[in-house]
Amino acid sequence: MNSSGITIAFTGGGTGGHIYPGLAVASYLKKILPCRVFWIGADKGMDRSIVEKAGMEFFGIPAGKLRRRFTFKNAADTLNVAAGFFAARKILRKEKPALLFSKGGFVSVPPAAAAASLKIPVFSHESDLSPGLATKINMRFSQKLFVPYNECLKFYSSKVQNKTEVTGNPVRPEFFNADSSKGRAFLNVNEDDPILLVLGGSSGSTEINNLVKETLPDLIRHFVVVHQCGTAYEFRPGSRYKPYAYFDSELPHILAAADLVICRGGAGTIWECAALKKPMIIIPLRGSGTRGDQVENARIFENAGAAVNFSDNPSAEKLSFLVSSLAADKQKREAMSAAGIIQKGAAESIAEKILQKVRK
Repeated sequence: MNSSGITIAFTGGGTGGHIYPGLAVASYLKKILPCRVFWIGADKGMDRSIVEKAGMEFFGIPAGKLRRRFTFKNAADTLNVAAGFFAARKILRKEKPALLFSKGGFVSVPPAAAAASLKIPVFSHESDLSPGLATKINMRFSQKLFVPYNECLKFYSSKVQNKTEVTGNPVRPEFFNADSSKGRAFLNVNEDDPILLVLGGSSGSTEINNLVKETLPDLIRHFVVVHQCGTAYEFRPGSRYKPYAYFDSELPHILAAADLVICRGGAGTIWECAALKKPMIIIPLRGSGTRGDQVENARIFENAGAAVNFSDNPSAEKLSFLVSSLAADKQKREAMSAAGIIQKGAAESIAEKILQKVRK
Protein backbone atom coordinates (compact mmCIF):
# COMPACT_ATOMS: atom_id res chain seq x y z
CA MET A 1 0.00 0.00 0.00
CA ASN A 2 1.41 3.38 -1.04
CA SER A 3 -0.30 5.70 1.42
CA SER A 4 2.40 8.35 1.01
CA GLY A 5 1.84 8.69 -2.74
CA ILE A 6 5.63 8.68 -3.20
CA THR A 7 7.41 6.47 -5.76
CA ILE A 8 11.13 5.66 -5.64
CA ALA A 9 13.03 4.08 -8.55
CA PHE A 10 16.03 1.78 -8.13
CA THR A 11 18.53 0.69 -10.75
CA GLY A 12 21.64 -1.45 -11.06
CA GLY A 13 22.50 -4.91 -12.19
CA GLY A 14 24.56 -7.26 -14.25
CA THR A 15 25.53 -9.24 -11.15
CA GLY A 16 23.84 -10.02 -7.85
CA GLY A 17 26.40 -7.79 -6.14
CA HIS A 18 24.80 -4.80 -7.87
CA ILE A 19 21.27 -5.87 -6.94
CA TYR A 20 21.13 -7.37 -3.45
CA PRO A 21 22.48 -4.27 -1.63
CA GLY A 22 19.88 -2.16 -3.44
CA LEU A 23 17.17 -4.56 -2.35
CA ALA A 24 18.38 -4.12 1.24
CA VAL A 25 17.91 -0.35 0.93
CA ALA A 26 14.48 -0.79 -0.67
CA SER A 27 13.39 -3.17 2.10
CA TYR A 28 14.24 -0.71 4.84
CA LEU A 29 12.86 2.27 2.91
CA LYS A 30 9.45 0.62 2.67
CA LYS A 31 9.48 0.10 6.45
CA ILE A 32 9.97 3.77 7.22
CA LEU A 33 7.98 5.17 4.29
CA PRO A 34 4.89 3.44 2.85
CA CYS A 35 5.92 4.11 -0.74
CA ARG A 36 5.95 2.40 -4.10
CA VAL A 37 9.35 1.15 -5.28
CA PHE A 38 10.33 -0.30 -8.64
CA TRP A 39 13.56 -1.45 -10.29
CA ILE A 40 15.01 -0.69 -13.73
CA GLY A 41 17.42 -3.41 -14.84
CA ALA A 42 18.72 -5.33 -17.83
CA ASP A 43 16.05 -7.02 -19.90
CA LYS A 44 18.37 -10.02 -20.29
CA GLY A 45 20.21 -11.92 -17.58
CA MET A 46 19.54 -12.47 -13.90
CA ASP A 47 18.25 -9.01 -12.94
CA ARG A 48 14.53 -9.65 -13.39
CA SER A 49 14.44 -12.99 -11.57
CA ILE A 50 16.32 -11.66 -8.52
CA VAL A 51 14.23 -8.49 -8.23
CA GLU A 52 10.84 -10.10 -8.82
CA LYS A 53 11.65 -12.93 -6.41
CA ALA A 54 12.16 -10.21 -3.80
CA GLY A 55 8.62 -8.98 -4.53
CA MET A 56 9.65 -5.79 -6.30
CA GLU A 57 8.24 -4.41 -9.54
CA PHE A 58 10.70 -4.66 -12.44
CA PHE A 59 11.14 -2.83 -15.75
CA GLY A 60 13.67 -4.17 -18.27
CA ILE A 61 15.75 -2.02 -20.62
CA PRO A 62 18.44 -2.80 -23.23
CA ALA A 63 21.88 -2.83 -21.61
CA GLY A 64 25.32 -2.47 -23.15
CA LYS A 65 28.45 -3.42 -21.24
CA LEU A 66 30.89 -0.61 -20.51
CA ARG A 67 34.49 -1.37 -21.54
CA ARG A 68 37.72 0.48 -20.84
CA ARG A 69 39.41 -0.80 -24.00
CA PHE A 70 38.34 -0.93 -27.65
CA THR A 71 36.71 -4.10 -28.93
CA PHE A 72 34.45 -4.73 -31.89
CA LYS A 73 31.63 -5.28 -29.40
CA ASN A 74 31.75 -1.60 -28.46
CA ALA A 75 29.62 -0.50 -31.41
CA ALA A 76 26.73 -2.82 -30.52
CA ASP A 77 27.05 -1.96 -26.85
CA THR A 78 26.99 1.76 -27.62
CA LEU A 79 23.70 1.27 -29.45
CA ASN A 80 22.33 -0.70 -26.49
CA VAL A 81 23.37 2.03 -24.06
CA ALA A 82 21.58 4.62 -26.22
CA ALA A 83 18.50 2.41 -26.49
CA GLY A 84 18.64 1.88 -22.70
CA PHE A 85 18.68 5.64 -22.13
CA PHE A 86 15.53 6.24 -24.18
CA ALA A 87 13.77 3.20 -22.69
CA ALA A 88 14.62 4.32 -19.16
CA ARG A 89 13.54 7.88 -19.90
CA LYS A 90 10.17 6.62 -21.14
CA ILE A 91 9.70 4.55 -17.96
CA LEU A 92 10.69 7.42 -15.68
CA ARG A 93 8.42 9.92 -17.47
CA LYS A 94 5.48 7.58 -17.04
CA GLU A 95 6.14 6.36 -13.46
CA LYS A 96 7.26 9.78 -12.11
CA PRO A 97 9.55 8.70 -9.23
CA ALA A 98 10.62 11.29 -6.70
CA LEU A 99 14.19 9.94 -6.77
CA LEU A 100 16.34 7.31 -8.51
CA PHE A 101 18.76 5.26 -6.40
CA SER A 102 21.59 3.66 -8.39
CA LYS A 103 23.49 0.64 -7.10
CA GLY A 104 25.92 0.62 -10.01
CA GLY A 105 26.84 -1.82 -12.70
CA PHE A 106 26.72 -1.08 -16.42
CA VAL A 107 22.93 -1.18 -16.58
CA SER A 108 22.64 1.76 -14.15
CA VAL A 109 24.19 4.37 -16.44
CA PRO A 110 21.28 4.92 -18.88
CA PRO A 111 18.65 5.26 -16.08
CA ALA A 112 20.89 7.66 -14.12
CA ALA A 113 21.45 9.81 -17.21
CA ALA A 114 17.75 9.65 -18.09
CA ALA A 115 16.72 10.68 -14.57
CA ALA A 116 19.10 13.64 -14.62
CA SER A 117 17.68 14.72 -18.00
CA LEU A 118 14.22 14.75 -16.40
CA LYS A 119 15.51 16.62 -13.32
CA ILE A 120 14.81 13.59 -11.09
CA PRO A 121 17.35 13.52 -8.21
CA VAL A 122 19.86 10.67 -8.39
CA PHE A 123 21.61 9.06 -5.39
CA SER A 124 24.35 6.47 -6.04
CA HIS A 125 26.24 3.86 -4.03
CA GLU A 126 29.66 2.36 -4.78
CA SER A 127 30.44 -0.94 -3.01
CA ASP A 128 34.19 -1.10 -3.63
CA LEU A 129 37.19 0.81 -2.37
CA SER A 130 37.79 2.51 -5.73
CA PRO A 131 35.04 3.60 -8.11
CA GLY A 132 34.03 1.43 -11.04
CA LEU A 133 33.46 2.89 -14.48
CA ALA A 134 29.68 3.09 -13.97
CA THR A 135 30.14 5.06 -10.76
CA LYS A 136 32.61 7.41 -12.43
CA ILE A 137 29.99 8.18 -15.08
CA ASN A 138 27.04 8.30 -12.67
CA MET A 139 28.83 10.80 -10.40
CA ARG A 140 28.03 13.42 -13.06
CA PHE A 141 24.33 12.84 -12.54
CA SER A 142 24.27 12.17 -8.78
CA GLN A 143 23.46 14.62 -6.03
CA LYS A 144 24.69 12.17 -3.39
CA LEU A 145 27.25 9.35 -3.42
CA PHE A 146 27.53 6.72 -0.69
CA VAL A 147 30.76 4.72 -0.21
CA PRO A 148 31.79 1.90 2.17
CA TYR A 149 35.11 3.10 3.65
CA ASN A 150 36.80 6.32 4.71
CA GLU A 151 39.70 5.23 2.49
CA CYS A 152 37.42 5.60 -0.56
CA LEU A 153 37.49 9.38 -0.39
CA LYS A 154 41.04 9.66 -1.78
CA PHE A 155 39.76 8.39 -5.14
CA TYR A 156 37.39 11.34 -5.59
CA SER A 157 37.88 15.02 -6.33
CA SER A 158 37.13 17.57 -3.63
CA LYS A 159 33.95 18.49 -5.49
CA VAL A 160 32.71 14.89 -5.37
CA GLN A 161 33.87 14.45 -1.76
CA ASN A 162 31.52 17.29 -0.78
CA LYS A 163 28.54 15.15 -1.81
CA THR A 164 29.96 11.83 -0.58
CA GLU A 165 29.05 10.04 2.64
CA VAL A 166 30.68 6.95 4.18
CA THR A 167 27.95 4.47 5.11
CA GLY A 168 29.38 0.98 4.65
CA ASN A 169 27.72 -1.50 2.32
CA PRO A 170 24.02 -2.40 2.67
CA VAL A 171 23.37 -6.00 3.74
CA ARG A 172 19.95 -7.61 3.49
CA PRO A 173 18.15 -8.00 6.86
CA GLU A 174 17.88 -11.76 6.26
CA PHE A 175 21.57 -12.07 7.12
CA PHE A 176 21.30 -10.27 10.44
CA ASN A 177 18.33 -12.50 11.33
CA ALA A 178 19.87 -15.77 10.08
CA ASP A 179 19.53 -18.99 12.10
CA SER A 180 22.44 -21.47 12.03
CA SER A 181 20.21 -24.34 13.11
CA LYS A 182 18.08 -23.82 10.00
CA GLY A 183 21.23 -23.88 7.89
CA ARG A 184 22.39 -27.16 9.41
CA ALA A 185 18.92 -28.66 8.98
CA PHE A 186 18.91 -27.68 5.30
CA LEU A 187 22.37 -29.22 4.82
CA ASN A 188 21.63 -32.21 7.05
CA VAL A 189 24.80 -31.58 9.06
CA ASN A 190 25.09 -32.46 12.75
CA GLU A 191 25.55 -29.69 15.32
CA ASP A 192 29.02 -30.96 16.26
CA ASP A 193 30.43 -31.04 12.71
CA PRO A 194 32.40 -27.92 11.72
CA ILE A 195 31.43 -26.52 8.31
CA LEU A 196 33.68 -25.04 5.62
CA LEU A 197 31.51 -23.04 3.23
CA VAL A 198 32.94 -22.42 -0.27
CA LEU A 199 31.25 -19.66 -2.28
CA GLY A 200 32.19 -19.22 -5.92
CA GLY A 201 29.66 -16.59 -6.90
CA SER A 202 26.29 -17.03 -8.59
CA SER A 203 27.75 -19.00 -11.52
CA GLY A 204 30.61 -20.66 -9.68
CA SER A 205 34.36 -20.05 -9.99
CA THR A 206 36.57 -22.24 -12.15
CA GLU A 207 39.64 -21.40 -10.07
CA ILE A 208 37.97 -22.16 -6.74
CA ASN A 209 36.28 -25.29 -8.10
CA ASN A 210 39.62 -26.66 -9.28
CA LEU A 211 41.28 -25.88 -5.94
CA VAL A 212 38.48 -27.67 -4.08
CA LYS A 213 38.76 -30.67 -6.37
CA GLU A 214 42.50 -30.93 -5.72
CA THR A 215 42.34 -30.38 -1.97
CA LEU A 216 39.09 -32.14 -1.08
CA PRO A 217 40.66 -35.18 0.66
CA ASP A 218 42.49 -32.79 3.01
CA LEU A 219 39.55 -30.43 3.50
CA ILE A 220 37.09 -33.12 4.59
CA ARG A 221 39.49 -34.32 7.28
CA HIS A 222 38.78 -31.08 9.12
CA PHE A 223 35.34 -29.94 7.94
CA VAL A 224 32.11 -30.87 6.29
CA VAL A 225 32.66 -29.02 3.00
CA VAL A 226 29.63 -27.20 1.59
CA HIS A 227 30.49 -26.02 -1.92
CA GLN A 228 28.50 -23.63 -4.11
CA CYS A 229 30.03 -24.56 -7.46
CA GLY A 230 27.70 -23.33 -10.21
CA THR A 231 25.87 -25.36 -12.84
CA ALA A 232 28.82 -26.02 -15.17
CA TYR A 233 30.53 -28.46 -12.82
CA GLU A 234 29.44 -31.86 -11.63
CA PHE A 235 30.85 -32.98 -8.31
CA ARG A 236 29.99 -36.21 -6.57
CA PRO A 237 28.48 -35.57 -3.13
CA GLY A 238 29.54 -37.52 -0.06
CA SER A 239 28.82 -37.63 3.65
CA ARG A 240 31.36 -34.82 4.27
CA TYR A 241 31.14 -33.09 0.90
CA LYS A 242 27.98 -31.30 -0.22
CA PRO A 243 28.09 -29.54 -3.62
CA TYR A 244 25.30 -27.18 -4.68
CA ALA A 245 24.87 -25.31 -7.95
CA TYR A 246 23.39 -22.25 -6.30
CA PHE A 247 22.00 -21.06 -2.97
CA ASP A 248 18.81 -19.03 -2.79
CA SER A 249 16.86 -17.90 0.28
CA GLU A 250 18.64 -20.52 2.40
CA LEU A 251 22.05 -18.82 2.02
CA PRO A 252 21.84 -16.60 5.14
CA HIS A 253 21.12 -19.64 7.34
CA ILE A 254 23.87 -21.70 5.69
CA LEU A 255 26.34 -18.86 6.16
CA ALA A 256 25.30 -18.55 9.81
CA ALA A 257 26.15 -22.24 10.28
CA ALA A 258 29.62 -21.98 8.71
CA ASP A 259 32.79 -22.01 10.81
CA LEU A 260 35.06 -20.85 7.98
CA VAL A 261 34.35 -19.40 4.50
CA ILE A 262 36.34 -19.55 1.28
CA CYS A 263 35.01 -16.97 -1.18
CA ARG A 264 35.70 -14.50 -3.95
CA GLY A 265 36.35 -10.85 -3.08
CA GLY A 266 33.09 -9.31 -4.28
CA ALA A 267 31.98 -6.62 -1.86
CA GLY A 268 28.50 -8.09 -1.42
CA THR A 269 29.80 -11.53 -0.46
CA ILE A 270 32.45 -10.41 1.99
CA TRP A 271 30.12 -7.93 3.70
CA GLU A 272 27.48 -10.65 4.11
CA CYS A 273 30.16 -12.88 5.65
CA ALA A 274 31.29 -10.05 7.91
CA ALA A 275 27.70 -9.37 8.99
CA LEU A 276 27.68 -12.88 10.44
CA LYS A 277 31.25 -12.54 11.79
CA LYS A 278 32.70 -15.32 9.66
CA PRO A 279 36.47 -15.77 9.25
CA MET A 280 37.29 -15.73 5.55
CA ILE A 281 39.86 -17.01 3.10
CA ILE A 282 39.36 -14.64 0.16
CA ILE A 283 40.53 -15.70 -3.31
CA PRO A 284 39.82 -12.52 -5.29
CA LEU A 285 39.41 -12.18 -9.03
CA ARG A 286 42.61 -10.63 -10.32
CA GLY A 287 44.62 -10.12 -13.47
CA SER A 288 43.97 -8.44 -16.81
CA GLY A 289 40.24 -9.26 -16.90
CA THR A 290 39.44 -7.19 -13.80
CA ARG A 291 40.16 -3.67 -12.55
CA GLY A 292 41.50 -5.11 -9.26
CA ASP A 293 38.53 -4.18 -7.07
CA GLN A 294 38.31 -7.64 -5.49
CA VAL A 295 42.00 -7.57 -4.57
CA GLU A 296 41.45 -4.17 -2.94
CA ASN A 297 38.45 -5.50 -1.02
CA ALA A 298 40.41 -8.54 0.17
CA ARG A 299 43.31 -6.36 1.28
CA ILE A 300 41.04 -4.16 3.40
CA PHE A 301 39.65 -7.14 5.30
CA GLU A 302 43.11 -8.70 5.57
CA ASN A 303 44.53 -5.49 7.07
CA ALA A 304 41.68 -5.48 9.58
CA GLY A 305 42.53 -9.06 10.58
CA ALA A 306 39.18 -10.43 9.45
CA ALA A 307 40.38 -12.47 6.48
CA VAL A 308 43.31 -14.10 4.74
CA ASN A 309 43.95 -12.52 1.34
CA PHE A 310 44.84 -15.59 -0.72
CA SER A 311 45.67 -13.78 -3.96
CA ASP A 312 49.40 -14.44 -4.24
CA ASN A 313 49.75 -17.49 -6.49
CA PRO A 314 47.15 -19.68 -4.74
CA SER A 315 47.87 -23.38 -5.02
CA ALA A 316 46.23 -26.54 -3.76
CA GLU A 317 49.18 -27.19 -1.45
CA LYS A 318 48.98 -23.70 0.07
CA LEU A 319 45.21 -23.91 0.48
CA SER A 320 45.39 -27.29 2.22
CA PHE A 321 47.99 -25.94 4.64
CA LEU A 322 46.00 -22.76 5.30
CA VAL A 323 42.70 -24.56 5.98
CA SER A 324 44.46 -27.12 8.17
CA SER A 325 46.15 -24.34 10.17
CA LEU A 326 42.90 -22.45 10.74
CA ALA A 327 41.02 -25.64 11.60
CA ALA A 328 43.53 -26.30 14.38
CA ASP A 329 43.56 -22.72 15.68
CA LYS A 330 40.14 -21.86 17.09
CA GLN A 331 41.58 -18.77 18.80
CA LYS A 332 42.77 -17.42 15.45
CA ARG A 333 39.35 -17.99 13.87
CA GLU A 334 37.64 -16.24 16.78
CA ALA A 335 40.03 -13.28 16.45
CA MET A 336 39.20 -13.05 12.73
CA SER A 337 35.49 -13.15 13.55
CA ALA A 338 35.86 -10.31 16.04
CA ALA A 339 37.88 -8.20 13.60
CA GLY A 340 35.10 -7.77 11.03
CA ILE A 341 34.94 -4.13 9.90
CA ILE A 342 31.31 -4.07 8.85
CA GLN A 343 29.35 -0.93 9.66
CA LYS A 344 25.83 -1.97 10.58
CA GLY A 345 23.00 0.22 9.48
CA ALA A 346 24.19 1.10 5.97
CA ALA A 347 20.81 0.28 4.40
CA GLU A 348 19.01 2.21 7.11
CA SER A 349 21.29 5.23 6.78
CA ILE A 350 20.89 5.39 2.99
CA ALA A 351 17.12 4.90 3.19
CA GLU A 352 16.84 7.72 5.71
CA LYS A 353 18.84 10.05 3.43
CA ILE A 354 16.46 9.18 0.58
CA LEU A 355 13.52 9.89 2.85
CA GLN A 356 14.94 13.29 3.83
CA LYS A 357 15.37 14.20 0.16
CA VAL A 358 11.92 13.17 -1.07
CA ARG A 359 10.14 14.84 1.85
CA LYS A 360 11.75 18.25 1.27
